[in-house]
This record gives sequence, structure tokens and C-alpha cells, in this order.
Amino acid sequence: MPSPSPQFRFVPMSREHAQELCSWRYEPPFDLYGWSDFGRMEAEGIEFGDPDIRSQQYAAVLNEESHMIGFVQLFPLLGVTRLGLGLRPDRCGQGLGAAFALAAAEEAIRRAPQDEIDLEVLTWNQRAIRAYQKAGFHITDTYVRPTPTGEAEFHCMVFAAAD
Repeated sequence: MPSPSPQFRFVPMSREHAQELCSWRYEPPFDLYGWSDFGRMEAEGIEFGDPDIRSQQYAAVLNEESHMIGFVQLFPLLGVTRLGLGLRPDRCGQGLGAAFALAAAEEAIRRAPQDEIDLEVLTWNQRAIRAYQKAGFHITDTYVRPTPTGEAEFHCMVFAAAD
């Protein structure tokens, strides 16, 4: 398992961070991970467009130079914190995924130490699955659920901290 890295600093997601996140564009097939226009998200109160949801569930992830290189959502479920996370597109595919996922899991544990930590990942996203496995996540379930573009198959992966 990779050791956590000081290269990831979790800070409250500001409105400016949210706007920047909405400008990120991923190459296909990862382009489905892009966000809508922030003005629309804000007007409709969707996800981090809602200031309360943004402050309660989202964090911007900064590097040593205080540039946003990722984000994490810490979605509360009963006894579980479900992670949503993403790296800035120009940081993807550079071997940062496992350390980033581990840092996100550790942040979730810091905030809710009693919770199980899990995440969902599309089954075709082998790059992310490998990174999550290196970080200490294990596939516990596979299921089909609706998405904005139709039904898709997901793995649920649960974090198992190293003993």
C-alpha cells in the first residue's frame, strides 16, 4: 500500500474551486466524469452548486503550491462515508491515483472515524480500480444502477486500513 503523501492538502471547497472544477475536461472515455456548467449547478442547487452541500461534503485538494489538483466528496450514509474523488485531468495517468485515493480515505477516517469508507467505480474503469486496490480498497459488490447517461455496472469498493 502506498504511504500517504504530503502533496495532498484538503481544504474547504470554495465557490472559486467549484467553478474551476467545472472547467476541467477529460479525454474520452473519461469525459463522462466532467461537471456541468457551474452557473447552472448553482442556479439548480445541484451538488457543490449548493453552498451547504459544498461546505458539508466537498473538499478541494491542493498541492504544495496551493494549486487545486483534485477534489473529494465525503457523502454520508448510515455508518458509511462514500467517497467521490477526482484528479485534475492533466494529473490523471501519472501514477498519483493510489496515493490520492489513500489520502482521501484517510481524510474520511479523520472526519468520521467510526464509519466504513467506500466508493463506487464503473467496472470498465480499470485504471481507477487498480489505483484503488493499491490504496487498500477491495471490491465487495458489483451491481447495475442508473446514471445520467443510462444504466451502468459498478463495483462497490471498501477501504481496509493496513493493520
